[in-house]
Amino acid sequence: MGVKGGAWRRRTGVVLGATGLVVPLALTVGAGSAHAATACTAGTGPYQKQVEKFLGRTVDGKQSTGDCQAIRSFQQTHGITPSAGYAGPLTWRTMDTMLQQRAAGKTPNKAGKCPVNKGRIACVDLTRQLSWVQDGSKLVYGPVPVRTGRDGAETRTGAKKVYQRTLNHWSTLYKVWMPYSQFFDGGQAFHSTTKSMWNPPGSGGCVNMRPNDAKAYWNLLKNGDDVFVYGRKPGT
Repeated sequence: MGVKGGAWRRRTGVVLGATGLVVPLALTVGAGSAHAATACTAGTGPYQKQVEKFLGRTVDGKQSTGDCQAIRSFQQTHGITPSAGYAGPLTWRTMDTMLQQRAAGKTPNKAGKCPVNKGRIACVDLTRQLSWVQDGSKLVYGPVPVRTGRDGAETRTGAKKVYQRTLNHWSTLYKVWMPYSQFFDGGQAFHSTTKSMWNPPGSGGCVNMRPNDAKAYWNLLKNGDDVFVYGRKPGT
């Protein structure tokens, strides 16, 4: 298948507190950059203050040229359209998901929603767009951000098992390569993609992963291993 400032802000990204969870923000827009070629004129959005805080801007709820450029850069980085620099619902929802991922830290299963009596298991939390591998209650890998099924093609919830592994699967439906594919439910699989994990609206049902994370899952899992999917992807 086919495949949301603070002391934690950095100049080139937001560190989300868990291994591998680094969100590229491209906060600064140089005068000679491609982003500056077109005037940024979007007005104040309904989530202006929240977005300003996330981006480490002055939180006054009033759109400035600098705010507009920073918001637009974030949108372009993650494929949010239109990339006009407007602090709208989709942009804030993406940032809010990122904040929830940061809050997960190294205890993504704190609420105990992913079974701890299965041994090795890959957990997928659709609500926070997070996945990790645990062995009992011990965290083995992650949590890492994932990109799951869009509205109308949701990643199905429930208890699953890895049933087919293909190092570089070719999707006849979407005409794309799916590296490190590990299928767990009727054509839905973990696999690598080069898209941003925060790129809306989502996949065609698969659990998209960054290349290094998909490779790690490939090395950690095998046919017959358990997968548990729960929650609901924002926007579905």
